[in-house]
Amino acid sequence: MTQDAEVDALVRARIRGLRIAKGWSLDELAARCYLSASTLSRIETGHRRIGLDQLTAIARALGASLDELVETGDEAVVIKPHHHPERGITTWVLSHAPGGKGMTVARIRLTRPPSRDPEAMRVHPGRDWFTVLSGTVELLLGDRTVLVEAGQAAAFSTMIPHAFGARGGPAEVITILDHDGERTHLTT
Repeated sequence: MTQDAEVDALVRARIRGLRIAKGWSLDELAARCYLSASTLSRIETGHRRIGLDQLTAIARALGASLDELVETGDEAVVIKPHHHPERGITTWVLSHAPGGKGMTVARIRLTRPPSRDPEAMRVHPGRDWFTVLSGTVELLLGDRTVLVEAGQAAAFSTMIPHAFGARGGPAEVITILDHDGERTHLTT
């Protein structure tokens, strides 16, 4: 099977799978995307080529993007950690929007307290958000020190000089970062 045929089969399976997951019949999806049920049936079974206009209408009706319908399953299944011993952190990037758009979700294990050196305090456009899975995180926001414990979350403007680290032992967080936050916290 060629790569094009594999992608074609994947798209057809996703359309059918999303339709079934929503509990829709062919007639219900057809009404939502302004195609006939027989056309949809032939698309799902591979007896008809899918035109871009049809694919766009089907994706919109299913609440999916074109990217979601056509992306191949080449991404990593096992997410390997990135160790930064000099910074006292280990990161697992759980999701990432390609091209620097959207948000990045990461799990971070912190083993060191935040640096109180003013040069280490980060400032960048946007907002940061994290929830503490275990341990206690010490968040420095300008002149303030905020302790965030397991089960608690923090959200703050990143235009305030900030740094965070573990307090009293290792801590783990799940964080959502925009492009500037990802570049500042995960790649420096």
